[in-house]
Amino acid sequence: MSTMNISLPDGLKSFVEEQVADRGYGTGSEYIRELIRKDQDRQKLRDLLLEGASSRLAGVADAAYFNDLRRRVRSNAR
Repeated sequence: MSTMNISLPDGLKSFVEEQVADRGYGTGSEYIRELIRKDQDRQKLRDLLLEGASSRLAGVADAAYFNDLRRRVRSNAR
């Protein structure tokens, strides 16, 4: 694992330390890694949403579509 040093103003450093103490992180590094992972997930979701928004329409998402989707999910869950 590589290391990276960052500088934080006192207020942000205090905030990170509070999060570590209050939320069960072992270190400030664990907290920061979790924030980065969440940001990566948000970026992936954003990219998928933009890809979907720019794709052609596949059909109407009406009540029948969602009823069929629910039926397929339920049958696969068994």
